[in-house]
Amino acid sequence: MHPVLDVAGVKKRFGDVEALCGVDLRLDKGEWLGLLGPNGAGKSTLIRAIAGRVVPDEGTIRIFGEPNQIGVRRRLGIVPQEIALYGRLTTLENLRAFGELFGLSGKDLTLRIDRALAWSALTDKAAERVSRLSGGMQRRLNIACSVLHGPELLLLDEPTAGVDPQNRERIWRMLGELRAEGTSITLTTHQLDEAQQTCERIVIIDHGRVIADGSFDELVRKTIGAGAKLVVTLERPVDSVEGLVAQGNELVATVSDVAREIPQILARVETRGGKVLNLAIEQPTLQSVFIHLTGRELRE
Repeated sequence: MHPVLDVAGVKKRFGDVEALCGVDLRLDKGEWLGLLGPNGAGKSTLIRAIAGRVVPDEGTIRIFGEPNQIGVRRRLGIVPQEIALYGRLTTLENLRAFGELFGLSGKDLTLRIDRALAWSALTDKAAERVSRLSGGMQRRLNIACSVLHGPELLLLDEPTAGVDPQNRERIWRMLGELRAEGTSITLTTHQLDEAQQTCERIVIIDHGRVIADGSFDELVRKTIGAGAKLVVTLERPVDSVEGLVAQGNELVATVSDVAREIPQILARVETRGGKVLNLAIEQPTLQSVFIHLTGRELRE
């Protein structure tokens, strides 16, 4: 069976800027992939290339085993970072306009619109002009308009950018429902905590190159290593303690079996005369993996 998406050796240059430097990427049916990277890393260029809006200088992009052509792209749903709606039209009129662009009509279109309004929690806003909707509502409508035709692959570029927490939670719930129906999803996001919780695979791009690809657990093992970070805060510094790194009044260690190792560590600290003020356990996060790989935090 062909993968839903197969990107091989894709390169793209804009003048002196090499936006994509031989990107390889594969997405299987029903998979949810988070595409992460600093601003200017090449994420949006890659999404636009997959969507057929940017032509690569080199490499190939195959969707459902076929070249990225118009016929294949009809099986795609594309949600750009910018709101792509008709501000003077109502919510319902926007859905109908996009549905007709997808070739839908009659009772089928009406049924799909009703489902989209309920799915995006916008039924009570159907007659509201889009320009009067909140930014979060516009984001939800933007997604709803892009999936009316039932795409098998959905591409989203920063779908929660500038959205308040309540609307962000609703958007992730909407995408989760699509995933449960078997839709394959690729999205870019700056919300690392949410990507860690929802995306089966994480791909990190930096300077146009894929520098990491795998599940969260795999990326942790490949970068910072498995186990939790233990930080022991002392009343005052002590002489070196076996298995711990001294950082001022703190002793730091990586532990894989918390219940077994912590009592042993505390015993060693006490033999050195250390008085423990606080004990903190920090589990690995996608943020810590990202910083390890790129040397900086990911911010909107």
